[in-house]
Parts: sequence; structure tokens; C-alpha cells
Amino acid sequence: MAEKIDVLFINPGDRKKTYQDLGDEFCGIEPPVFAGLFANYLRQHGLSSAIYDAPALYVSAEETARAASEDFDPVLIVLPVYGLQPSASTQNMGSAGRIARLIRESGCGTPVLMTGTHPAALPRRTMEEEAIDFLCDREGPITILETVRALKSGARNFSNVASLWWRDGTTIVAPTTETPLIRDLDREMPGIAWDLLSMDRYRAHNWHCFDHIHQRTPYVAIHTSLGCPFKCSFCCINAPFGKPSYRMWSPESVVREIDFLVERYGVKNIKFVDEMFVLNKRHVGAICDLLAQRDYDLNIWAYARVDTAYPELLDQLRKAGFRWLCLGIESASDYVRDGAKKLDNSAIIQTVRRIQDADIKIIGNYIFGLPDDSISRMQQTLDLAMELNCEFANFYSAMAYPGSALHTLAVEQGRELPEQWQHFSQHSFETKPLANEHCSAADILEFRDQAWHRYFTNPRYLNMVLDRFGPEVLDHVRRMVAIPLRRKLLEERNAA
Repeated sequence: MAEKIDVLFINPGDRKKTYQDLGDEFCGIEPPVFAGLFANYLRQHGLSSAIYDAPALYVSAEETARAASEDFDPVLIVLPVYGLQPSASTQNMGSAGRIARLIRESGCGTPVLMTGTHPAALPRRTMEEEAIDFLCDREGPITILETVRALKSGARNFSNVASLWWRDGTTIVAPTTETPLIRDLDREMPGIAWDLLSMDRYRAHNWHCFDHIHQRTPYVAIHTSLGCPFKCSFCCINAPFGKPSYRMWSPESVVREIDFLVERYGVKNIKFVDEMFVLNKRHVGAICDLLAQRDYDLNIWAYARVDTAYPELLDQLRKAGFRWLCLGIESASDYVRDGAKKLDNSAIIQTVRRIQDADIKIIGNYIFGLPDDSISRMQQTLDLAMELNCEFANFYSAMAYPGSALHTLAVEQGRELPEQWQHFSQHSFETKPLANEHCSAADILEFRDQAWHRYFTNPRYLNMVLDRFGPEVLDHVRRMVAIPLRRKLLEERNAA
């Protein structure tokens, strides 16, 4: 018998299309944090929820739609199209749209609401293109709650629901009011509904567990804050919030949730999802002090900026269990550094070495193909990456993600964008970077792929991996590099 509930949250995604063959072993499988937060929010207001996590279950859109229509009997189905990196929302729209369409075609009659970073960035277009009944163009939980209440009351007019797009017959109705951002996170969204998730299916990213490569589960991802105060041109993280913002859970609330995860699930591997965790010194320091008192031997990673990796916090971070910091080094380009404190390469190198001297490993993030990038400028970025020789690195192509300043600029200039939303995925076959005045999309993608190969086959890097992590991890890295990523853009150019 189908489970009667108020809201069924469906986490969309297709690991195979997103990561190609890297998805089988090397990528992480992350819990749907926003679905879990929203489900817990609804609990505070007396509503019931379930979460169906398609990528974790490794099921198709067809199987997901079948489960939604046969295994559950919800008042409302919600597709939260978020991601644990800015690109993941748009790249998941292909899966989300297909699931919504199949649910409608099933004839079950359950209305579908879509929320998340991409829908918030392009609400009208999403309503026009997708088989959905509702769309929330802001944060989510308040609008979801009020929509369910309206449906349960038999309402046919939803104009009183703030931040809700809806259909009146064939007419798309835009909201006239916006929901306020939730301020008291401790009280209103006190953590994630972990009991609704398939906890045994989540695993850490491979590099996160280089110290224990065969112990990538259990794994969780949690927020200690929402939003970001910065305005990086390539980032769309603030689209659901309407503006740059920054709200925090209290240190006590964060550590209380970690206590639960350690005691209930034996969690060791943790990602702090915050777009910028190492930012507020008092907040970070208080969390670190509370965790250090517990001696959990955690393996945490979190985001920082080169100009916020405060030397006075490093010892506290290490004692609290932070083993990795992800630094947005991004580029040798002045364009990407406009929003940050000006640091030359020598200062960046000094900061990286200081973090490593505190026995904290670094994953460096780099972007190729930003608007003023040329082949020589991208080479400068690669040279910097090779000099830093961080314990791991992510190499991205510049993408005009909806909700970012780059997307606005690309539309204004008539730049060619990917034909389908899943083509925004960095690792997909059909990926298509944003061309600029100096480089074609194929030039940028080819440089990115060659840079990635050069970095991870560099003898200096491999010797460091062997010395720090041992022969098993070295073999793991070599097997990762041996998996080719097919690229339609490059295959078509080579065939021409």
C-alpha cells in the first residue's frame, strides 16, 4: 500500500551522465542536504515527509517516477534542484525535468513543485519548459509549507502563497510577494531529517579519504551557514536567497548534530557544505573548540578563501578534526580576483604552505576560460597549480551558470550556451564551456582536460602522494587518471 504523506521530496540526478565512468568509484555520493533540511522544517509544523534519493539509489528517471506514483501517496511532490557545488543545480535539471514529465504522464495526478538554485534563477522559463505545477523562486521551506496547506484546504487559487509560481489553466501566474529569509535557523530548521535518508549509500569523495581510502562510508554533508556575502562572477549560489546573505546556525546546534551523527551512525567523514565556512572567526573558533573537547577523530573538509585562511585559526581547525580545506585559488586572472583581497602568487603560495605546515591538506580549485583568459593566461594558472602541488585539485572550465553574473553577461553578448541543461556538467560528454574573446569553447575544454592529466601524472605530485598516503593511494590515483573522459566538442573538432 502506498505511503500517505504530505510531501515527497525527490532528489534528482544521474551519476552516469554527470561523471561518465568516474562516477562508479571515484566521485562522492552526497546526501540531499536541502531536502533533509526542508523535511525537518515541515516536521516542526506538523507535516509528514519522505525523501527518494535517485542518484544514491542509482535508479533511472523511469524508476523514480514509478516509485513516486506507486509507492507513495503524497499531497505534493517537491523536486529540490540544488547541488553541493554551484554547477550541480543546472546539471541536474535534465534529470529533474524528465522525472517531472514522467510523473505527469503516469496519470497519478499529484502536483509537482520545483525549487532550487536553477529554478530560482530562471523561474518563468522553468515554468514554461517543465511539466511542473508550481515553482518556488526563493529559499523554499516557507513556500512549500504554505503550498501544502493550501492544497489540503482544497484551494484552487494560490496567489496568497509568497514566492510561488503556479498555473491558472494555461496561464503562468507569478508571485506578488516574497518569503523572508529564515533568520532563526536553530529553531526553524534544526538540522537534517537523517532518518529519511539511505545513510548506508553515501560515500566521501576519493581524495577526502586519502588517509583511509577503504573507509569512505559513512559520510555526511551539513551546513553551518546559508548563503555567501561575496559576488563572484562565476557563482550562482545566492539565486534562491535573492541577494548575497550570510546566516549561521549556532556552534552549539552544529556540534549537537555532529554528536548525533557520530553516536547514531558512526560518522567520521564530514563535509561542511557552506560556500564559505572559514569566514567568521568567532563562529569557526567556537565550533572548533566544541569539537576539540570531544576527541572524535573526525575527517572534515570545508571551504575557505586564500584571504580568510586566518593563521590564528589553523591550529584550532586541526584539533577539531579538519583534515582538508578547499581553497578557491581559481585563476591567475585578475577578473576572478576582483571580489577578493588582492594577493599575488607569492602570497598565495605562502598561505598554502602555512596551511600545510599546520598538517591540513588542501584541495585547490582552478577555473580555465574566464572572460579575460587566453591560452597564455590559462597556462599561468596551470603553472601556479603545479607550483602549489596541493594534495588534490579540481580543474573547471568557465561556465555561465544561470543565476551568475557570467550568465547575464553571456546572454547580453549573445554568447553560445549549452543546448541542454545537463551539458553544464563539467565531466559530461556533452559539456560546453563558455567561449570568450580569446578562446573557443573547444580550446578551453581541451586545455582543461590536458591540464588535469598533466597535474595528476606529474612525477612531483605522484611522489608526494606516495610519501604522504602510501602505495595504495598512488595506485588509486593512477587508476583514476587512466579513465578517459569522452568529449563531444573535441571529437567533433578532431573529425572536422
